[in-house]
Amino acid sequence: MTLRVAMIGYGFMGATHSVGWRQAPRVFDLPEAVEMTVVVGRNADAVAEAAEQWGWAESATDWREVIARDDIDIVDIVTPGDSHAEIAIAALEAGKHVLVEKPLANTVEEAEAMADAAARAAERGVRSMVGFTYRRVPAVTFLRDLVAQGVVGRVQQVRAAYRQDWLVDPAVPLAWRLQKEHAGSGALGDIGAHIIDMTQFVTGLGVEAISGTIDTIVKERPLLGSGSGLSLTAAEGRGAVTVDDVAIFTGRLSNGALASFEATRFATGRKNALTIEVSGDKGALAFDLEDLNSLQFYDRTAPDDRQGFTKILVTEAQHPYVAAWWPAGHMLGYEHGFSHQVVDLVTAIAEGTDPHPSFAEGLSVQRVLDAVERSAANESAWVRTAAGVPASD
Repeated sequence: MTLRVAMIGYGFMGATHSVGWRQAPRVFDLPEAVEMTVVVGRNADAVAEAAEQWGWAESATDWREVIARDDIDIVDIVTPGDSHAEIAIAALEAGKHVLVEKPLANTVEEAEAMADAAARAAERGVRSMVGFTYRRVPAVTFLRDLVAQGVVGRVQQVRAAYRQDWLVDPAVPLAWRLQKEHAGSGALGDIGAHIIDMTQFVTGLGVEAISGTIDTIVKERPLLGSGSGLSLTAAEGRGAVTVDDVAIFTGRLSNGALASFEATRFATGRKNALTIEVSGDKGALAFDLEDLNSLQFYDRTAPDDRQGFTKILVTEAQHPYVAAWWPAGHMLGYEHGFSHQVVDLVTAIAEGTDPHPSFAEGLSVQRVLDAVERSAANESAWVRTAAGVPASD
């Protein structure tokens, strides 16, 4: 059987997902073949160019026509958040398996509708997954495994941050990520969603209550002329930034432990600094995306004269996903997580199981994002998230 994929959207995330769809069948022994059938975008010339560049068999401009086609099995959604719900629900109702980029939606209401549609579709054997790709960095998956094995003991505190600096320059144009009607929120949803999901994933604990604050540092920017991803040029005129630039919040986990979170696109000098540290009564584990092939491990049970953080190089065949790639000690990069995402989705479809992170898990993250905004609007008061859905395998 061949699983034929339609990707809706073709910008920065479209490029990364394309690499995943192209590489996974060539590196891993997938249970089903994969075909990159069609990529969809509103600009016919631009999407045709993307199809040629990234290896899609054809291009199209109407996503509704594409998901109605009998020769499409999987719909991969990499559009801005304001269209996730409409496309995903339509695709699920059409019997297509769905992968959608994070965050799941722009609002809790949209995410709830998507999770409900996914649950109904699952009864018919239709699978769905959210693209929290950093789960599939081998070191992060291994960190999760070590926590589950009790290596750090009882989780007592978590510190998670995602710091970038691409908006420090006030001349950066007003891209869709800076407009609430398209993005839902700013740094909070764009990169804060990752650290919320990663915290729940590696600890197996839900974020149940939040106290937070958000701020918009540059409130007006030049209008967007052209470009995609982070390569943008300005046009004449200026427009209001309607999302946050930085979000700082504290969370109470389902075991009672505290977690601190920081999501910012104004951390001067930090390019892609996603970090997490899990502290327990027996030890601690730390990860930094800017050193993504390693973990730092502290064993509190070691003799006093041998204590200190130890670097674990996560490049052995025994580590998650690694055996399919290069000989031990050879490094993986940012793009490999997207191949691992394809492996897990295709495997779940072939086995008839629900992949993770599910839409329900995406909804749990959405509820935390919503709680941060509600807390910030109420002088950082503590807000219950109604989340608490721990991440799964």
